[in-house]
Amino acid sequence: MSKLDITAFLQHLTQDKGYSQNTVAAYRNDLTQMATFIAAEEVKGMLNSYDELLKGYLLKLREKRYSAATTARKIASARTYFKFMVDSGRVKDNPTQNLPSPQVSRHALSFLSSSEYQKLLAEPAKLSTPEAKRDVMMLELLYATGLRISELVSLNIKDIDLKQHCIHVDTKRQVPFDHNLSLILGDFLRNTRLDLLYDEKEESLFLNRRGKRLTRQGFWQNVKNYASRAGLGNKVTPQTLRHSFARRKLQSGTDLRQLKQLLGHAYISSTKIYEQLPTRQRE
Repeated sequence: MSKLDITAFLQHLTQDKGYSQNTVAAYRNDLTQMATFIAAEEVKGMLNSYDELLKGYLLKLREKRYSAATTARKIASARTYFKFMVDSGRVKDNPTQNLPSPQVSRHALSFLSSSEYQKLLAEPAKLSTPEAKRDVMMLELLYATGLRISELVSLNIKDIDLKQHCIHVDTKRQVPFDHNLSLILGDFLRNTRLDLLYDEKEESLFLNRRGKRLTRQGFWQNVKNYASRAGLGNKVTPQTLRHSFARRKLQSGTDLRQLKQLLGHAYISSTKIYEQLPTRQRE
C-alpha cells in the first residue's frame, strides 16, 4: 500500500469523481492511518496477505475503542480504495470483500418544523443591533443551505455568488439558494456587515463586534440563547438546522446522491441516515 497508490486514488476522487476537499481529506486521513498500520506489520514479517493485515487493522481499531460509526467509516474507506486498486489493475483481488463492518447504532434525528424555525428566527429579529441582524442572516443561511457551522463561519465575501445564487464552499462544492435569500444576502453585504466592519481588508463574511471573523463557539452560544428564549429547549443546535434542511430536501424529491453533494458528506452512508432513521420533531 504505497503513497503513490494512495495519491493516485485521491486524484481519482478529485478529478474523476469530483469529490469535495472535505471528502478527499477524510479518505486521506483514513488511508494514511491504515497504511501506517500495514507498514508496521509488514516490518514484523508475521502477516503475509492483505486479508490478514486488514483483519489485524480492524482488531487494532477495536482496541483503540473507536466508535462503531468511526470504525465503519474507516472500513468503508478501505473498501473504496481497494475497489479502485482492482478497477485500475494495480491489484488482482479485493482483500476487503470479506472484511466485516460493525453495526452502527441508530438514533432519532432532531429537527425543527417550519413554525419552530420561525420562532427561533423571531428572537434575533426582535433586536436592532448589527450582531442580531447578522445572526438572522446566519440562521437563514443554515436553514436554507444545510452548511456545517464550521463552513458557515469560514465563509468569505468572495464565496457568495449573488448572480448564480450559490455559495462556493470549496472548489468542488457549490450550494444553491433561492432568489429571496439572494436579496437578503445582498442587503446584508451592503448594510449590516458594514456596520461591523473596521478593516476594509477583512474578507470574512460574518464579523464579531470587534470586526474580526465570528467564531464557531460564539455563534453556537448565540443559537442556544435564542432557542432558550423561543421556548425550544436547550437541544437546538446548528446541527438541528442542518438536519432540518436535509429532511426538507428529501421530502421535496431530492435524491440521496444530490443530498450527499449538498451536505458535503464524505460517504453516502452518512447521508442515508436521513432516509433510514426515524425522525422526531422538536417538542
